[in-house]
Amino acid sequence: MDTDAKTPLPSPGSPAAEWIAFDRAVRQDHSWSYTSPLETPEAVRLCHASGWIREESLRAPMPLLLELVAIRCADWVPAVREQARRVLAAALADDRAGTVLRLTPLVMRLGRREQGAWALERLEAALDGDHDLLGALRANADPLTRRFAARLTLGAGLLGVRERARLAAREPDAVAGRLWTDATLAALAADGPDEEAIDTLLGGRGPMVRAAGVTALRGAGRTAEAAGHLADRSGMVRACARWLVRQGGGDPYPLCRELLSDPARVTPYAVTAFAECARRQDAPLLHALLEHPDGRVRAAALGGLRLLDSTDIELLRPLLDDPSPAVAREVARSLGGSAGRLPVDWLTARIAPGRPPHTRRAAHRLLSARGGVDSLRASVQLLTDGDAALRAVAARHVRSLWIPYRQPDLPIRDPEVGALLDRCTHLFSAPVMRQMRASLGLPAGRAAADRY
Repeated sequence: MDTDAKTPLPSPGSPAAEWIAFDRAVRQDHSWSYTSPLETPEAVRLCHASGWIREESLRAPMPLLLELVAIRCADWVPAVREQARRVLAAALADDRAGTVLRLTPLVMRLGRREQGAWALERLEAALDGDHDLLGALRANADPLTRRFAARLTLGAGLLGVRERARLAAREPDAVAGRLWTDATLAALAADGPDEEAIDTLLGGRGPMVRAAGVTALRGAGRTAEAAGHLADRSGMVRACARWLVRQGGGDPYPLCRELLSDPARVTPYAVTAFAECARRQDAPLLHALLEHPDGRVRAAALGGLRLLDSTDIELLRPLLDDPSPAVAREVARSLGGSAGRLPVDWLTARIAPGRPPHTRRAAHRLLSARGGVDSLRASVQLLTDGDAALRAVAARHVRSLWIPYRQPDLPIRDPEVGALLDRCTHLFSAPVMRQMRASLGLPAGRAAADRY
């Protein structure tokens, strides 16, 4: 019988999730309950709903799928569990490296189960500080496996500070990156500064790693280099750089202001860095950047003005039509608290189909912020729009109007509200729509009545 006709059998080396899914699918598919279990494919027998069949399959002399054996090591039936553990122990004795490399990603996930600790402990014992094997696990594509290898490597006291820094700098997983970063900082604190290790941290891909590198500059007597990191793309790194400048007796404000001295070299992060330490009287400098040719810089300037609580409605209104989506988003964020002061007809004109998608989304966000019937009218208008993303946003907003045991933010006994609700009955259950209309003093609409 071909298992592929029902649930595809993963191949050796497939992701752990596929093996777990195969096991679950076979156990939940009652059509696998054959009259004669001996005719069942071997992989299915290892996952069979019957514990007797699972145990018998583990005693077969033929080579078994080690991934399924590992799953059975955490089986809820003691006899199955013990037999699977004997098979896995034999596999480790026969091919320690191959078995560890093949099963670690799967065993890491099985370790969360009630009976999953045994296999994980066996893998740890098999590794036992093996430098080469741990190195292979550190290069595994699975983040949980890399975390596991990092903990064991550090627990065994392997690798020097420079190698730890290199692993921290290139690690894409935040948890594993934190392990390597903390270990690097601990080594620097214990053994003294290492220029190469610090430079490696400063070039790391993760913000936490770069922030650690900036912090380590102080212990290396390189405080003056902090200015070079004030405009980092990460807020965490920028904050560490400002701290380090102050620790050296300097002031980050003039240094950040100097970053904007040459308009041709201004970057979005330089603008944000300046805004983070600017004062209200610096708003004109950010206003000037609203004319910058780079949309990202204009957006950063808008974000900076919001940080300074300097929001000029008449200045920002025209920027809702900016060709840059980032600018339109920032305008919507900046004007959200003042949406009630914006002309509703002007906003409504900007959700029309002929406008750019980002302008329509930003205008709808501001109309939603107005609340009341203006918000409902705009969202209902977009429920049949040709833009699927806008339809979804509008539907979410309409649904958000209903909060149990609270009257919607809509006028009472308003005929227009009743007509608008008639157009969105498909978004609510019949009882919810009935209760919402009753709370607003509205009779059951025709579309709603048809559903009762």
